[in-house]
Amino acid sequence: MANGETIESYVPARLDALPWSSWHWLIVVSLGATWILDGLEVTLAGALGGVLTLPETLGLTSASVGASATCYLAGAVLGALLFGYGTDRFGRKKLFFITVAVYLIGTALSAFSWNFWSYALFRAVTGAGIGGEYAAINSAIDELIPARVRGRVDLIINGSYWVGAALGAAATLVLLDTRRVPIWLGWRLAFGIGATLGLIVIFFRRWIPESPRWLMIHGRNPEAEEIVGGGRTTDFWDTRSRGQRPRLQRGVAHAHSDADAYAMARNLGRDRT
Repeated sequence: MANGETIESYVPARLDALPWSSWHWLIVVSLGATWILDGLEVTLAGALGGVLTLPETLGLTSASVGASATCYLAGAVLGALLFGYGTDRFGRKKLFFITVAVYLIGTALSAFSWNFWSYALFRAVTGAGIGGEYAAINSAIDELIPARVRGRVDLIINGSYWVGAALGAAATLVLLDTRRVPIWLGWRLAFGIGATLGLIVIFFRRWIPESPRWLMIHGRNPEAEEIVGGGRTTDFWDTRSRGQRPRLQRGVAHAHSDADAYAMARNLGRDRT
């Protein structure tokens, strides 16, 4: 949006007034899956640390195992910075797919590591994908979830980390049991779990729209209105007098009648259900 340009929109009021629906649950599942992946990755890496020191696997030293964990964390920090900028520059939806794809590639390649340097590199790529997800997820929570339930949803999504930790612990009980799976194969299959879950996440994210708030502040208000209103409410809102429309200038919303706008948005949301 050009500096000083003024646009008028009810998008923020509509988003906050929308009743909770299956669409919101889809967002919760799609975003929470990332924290599940993170919990899974951290648990698997910790459980595999001792296994990767065996000659039948990568034959790493204890110092190398610790260094690979550092590479994962460094990748997460770098990914959060780079992809965080990308979400603001290119949009939330595009980065949703890019960050998951980076994670998927990194964790899949980790299963094919042949020495310390390849393993450390692939773990850094995996971390970059997870770090980018951190930035994209929290932006989506702030912009897609109604304010009245945003705190609870934030806790649910971020708390799903422990679901991934539990899954990772359960998986290692089977994959690292030499009576069931050869040790040279089990650790590679463990990383395959993360790649499989990454494919599932990409599938669900096809239905997450671009952030209407991001579209609005980037001068694409008609697209934002279409997402929030389903293409059916524009005429209704345009019948309101111009003096009562909320105005957005330089990214900050100013409403001449906030209570009126919120009440209208709430009533409209009820009518649509």
